[in-house]
Amino acid sequence: MYAIVEIAGQQFKVEKNKFIYTHRLQAEEGSEISFDQVLLVDNEGSVQVGAPTVNGVKVSGKVLEHVKGDKVIVFKKKRRKGYQKQNGHRQQFTKVLIEEIA
Repeated sequence: MYAIVEIAGQQFKVEKNKFIYTHRLQAEEGSEISFDQVLLVDNEGSVQVGAPTVNGVKVSGKVLEHVKGDKVIVFKKKRRKGYQKQNGHRQQFTKVLIEEIA
């Protein structure tokens, strides 16, 4: 059984007892969280597609930790002008364990 859920403007395929990394959520570590923007549910072959969401279906999970992603290097250069800029950042993510699709 899996579901397609919209979390923070992005769509994720979630399954029970699997981890997902979303953009940082405003929830504390160890807290329960539920998502009601379920777009599709597949229960062993019987597919429910929402218009735009499936009614009566919720995905619940647990926030495990807040982590940083890999470092992203942004390098800008204009040839023959002596212009070079190097910048970078690490994206903030939230690790969520999916506990139930109901």
